[in-house]
Amino acid sequence: MKRQSQQVNRLAGQLREQSRKVTGPRRAILELLSQQRHPVSIRRIHGLMSDSSCDLATVYRSMKMLDRLGMVKRFDFGDGVARYELNRHADGGHHHHLICTACAKVVEIEECFPSELEEKIAAGNGFTRITHKLEFFGVCPKCQE
Repeated sequence: MKRQSQQVNRLAGQLREQSRKVTGPRRAILELLSQQRHPVSIRRIHGLMSDSSCDLATVYRSMKMLDRLGMVKRFDFGDGVARYELNRHADGGHHHHLICTACAKVVEIEECFPSELEEKIAAGNGFTRITHKLEFFGVCPKCQE
């Protein structure tokens, strides 16, 4: 809990550094995201917020701003719903997801491709500063029963 509070304070400081106000709804969104283990949709964020003074439009605007500032990462799991999670690390906390196509369970995958593969792909196509996002889809053990 203390770590989450420190993280929220650090992120609030980042907002101030970017000349952005740390409003009640923005702080509430950051606190809520700090408690989530997996990416969540804007509607889910709004639904989890206990403060009814924050409407859905405010959550959308706040998430768009946090995404633009690089404070959250946006994910598309192929169902047309954007999901977000805090960008917890300076390097972006690079990881991938395994998503169940039946129940939408999300598993974080820490393993990644060797940097040599990225470099080979980049060099072979004349690209520089390459990065990637990768999501895996399948059916989880529970849904296979």
